Amino acid sequence: MNSVESFRADIGRLGPTRSLPGGLLDLLTVAAVVLDADGQIVFWSPQAEELFGYTAQEALGQYAAHLLVYEEQLDLVIKLFAEVMDTGRSWAGAFPVRHKDGGTRLVEFRNMRLLDALGDVYALSIAADHTALQQVETELALSERLVSQSPIGLKVMDTDLRYVTVNPALARINGLPAADHIGRNIHEALPFLDTEAIESVMRRVLATGVPVLDRHVVGRTPSEPGTERAWSTSYFRLEDRAGRVLGVAASVVDITERHRAATEAARARRRLALIANASARVGTTLEVGRTARELAEAAVPDLADVVAVDVLDSVLALRRSAAPTTGQELFRALAVAAAYPNEVVQAADTPGDLATYGADRLVTQCVHTGRPVLLPHVADEDLPRIARDPAAAALLAKAGVHSYLAVPLIARGEVLGAVDLIRARNPLPFDDDDATLACELAARAAVCIDNARWFQSVRNIAVTLQRSLLPDHPPHHEGLEVASRYEPAGTASEVGGDWFDVISLEGDKTALVVGDVMGSGIDAAATMGRLRTATCTLADLDLEPARVLRQLDKTTARLEHYIATCVYAVYDPHRAECHIATAGHMPPVLVRAGRPPELLDLPTGIPLGVGGVPFEATTLQLEEGDLLVLYTDGLVETREHPIDERLNRLLRLLEGPQHRLEEICERLLGALRDPEHHDDVALLIARPTARPP
Repeated sequence: MNSVESFRADIGRLGPTRSLPGGLLDLLTVAAVVLDADGQIVFWSPQAEELFGYTAQEALGQYAAHLLVYEEQLDLVIKLFAEVMDTGRSWAGAFPVRHKDGGTRLVEFRNMRLLDALGDVYALSIAADHTALQQVETELALSERLVSQSPIGLKVMDTDLRYVTVNPALARINGLPAADHIGRNIHEALPFLDTEAIESVMRRVLATGVPVLDRHVVGRTPSEPGTERAWSTSYFRLEDRAGRVLGVAASVVDITERHRAATEAARARRRLALIANASARVGTTLEVGRTARELAEAAVPDLADVVAVDVLDSVLALRRSAAPTTGQELFRALAVAAAYPNEVVQAADTPGDLATYGADRLVTQCVHTGRPVLLPHVADEDLPRIARDPAAAALLAKAGVHSYLAVPLIARGEVLGAVDLIRARNPLPFDDDDATLACELAARAAVCIDNARWFQSVRNIAVTLQRSLLPDHPPHHEGLEVASRYEPAGTASEVGGDWFDVISLEGDKTALVVGDVMGSGIDAAATMGRLRTATCTLADLDLEPARVLRQLDKTTARLEHYIATCVYAVYDPHRAECHIATAGHMPPVLVRAGRPPELLDLPTGIPLGVGGVPFEATTLQLEEGDLLVLYTDGLVETREHPIDERLNRLLRLLEGPQHRLEEICERLLGALRDPEHHDDVALLIARPTARPP
């Protein structure tokens, strides 16, 4: 066997190693050429043909120097070849080479001496295009610098999702040296993250080739276990030029500050939404208890798991002049609301009950100082300062209460009470932002509660037995002419509860009210004053008639031993519409031009104070010149005549041409009213005029 054959045999014994095209060597077109000791070409790879232009048949057996080297470089090449062959030292460098097409190529060489088993010497030249090699080297250097110096964490995972490469930035982010990542999967390296979800994403990217961009991950690192951090991660499938999947490349950007800002912004939006919701829900009535319930219900579950509202009893009784700073306080529980059934509700005071809390209790400190009391983390020794007694403290402990907040109810500079907020299932402790939000809600509700208590007070002490309670001369109302009369009972000792009112509303609308408190005497007159005051207040809220009656029904139900009837109508001159509802009252009379007067067939409703039955409103079209007559039963009821007969007489009196409203009032009272009648009378007549522009 000659030397060439021996060399070929040695190469063959290495065995075949199969690799797919598209690798770095293919990209560079690395050529292999073997020369014997005389410089003749004995091996010529296909890549050599691509690089130099000569086929194997053209190159084999030729002297390489004569085939590839220009005349002026021939001596230098022979000298370098001799040095490699004699010394065994490799030579590397770029050299101009003559291409078959006559052009010149700058080629990068790596020349080395080979020795076969027979002792024969050969020269192996590894060659590649210098320009292509330089470009790859530049790109590799750039990539290496970008990866090593980038502030963005970068990693490469193989197809088994084990770390292949981790740059310094990612090592810092993970709090783990880069070397400790290599060869591990993500769960082994970073067990503090939701690794199952992350691996699922990477497997999907491997399978589909579709990148996943800007996926947010939140967690804690070993280097900062007490700080929650956030990262934006993106995943890409890594492939070579031939499309062979190499693994997954990922970028990791620390977005903790942005995440915190977004979290705070979302929290601020939730707070604004909570305030807006509370503004709409709290204070819908002029009832202290209802307002307190609305406040408590508005704060759960977004702000607290359990909320209790307590008001100082002296405030409800209008006895409090200044807030003391020491001593115990007597509270009246108004409302309790919970996000879910729990023991805290059992520990709270029952709405309506009175409870005395000593000066050491947190709720007492809250009303004494007029400032919130915040316990982010409730310890066992804190529970007795929150609960009313040891049994209640035990219930709080059983419920898992871990955070407490009390904020004062302050309106117009006066402390009315306090709102207690508790968290048990919600794992987050109360913080200063929660205290600020709770104070805002409490301040809004306190004004409503204050309005409600003063409304109730004003209603309870309304002046009675005075005609000034009723409007003597109704003012001018847009699109509506009005006349009214009030006649007291004929017996001087009997003071009734009939009333009427004409109330200007927004949008040129007018409310027409006639009511009758059943009974007589001072109490009836006082009740009338209360109901009239309530009606005026409710009318200012621009509620529809049925809702006004519903609220008046609740108000009357709270009055002792009295019920009342009422008709409430709202006329809109722009629409020529009248919305009317009655509560057990006498039917109004409608007189239209050219038609006989008629008693309006309306849902009668039940008297105010009975409760349990809803009221209904009816809409009428009123044209210019129509008459709407509202009255109390004192105008038509007598002990001697059936009510139907008296109503028919009323209709007959309204027939024929209509005159001034004042004249109509006088005619009706003169014909139907007995001066010695035992009941008082309220009469209200309205006639639409030309529509306002």
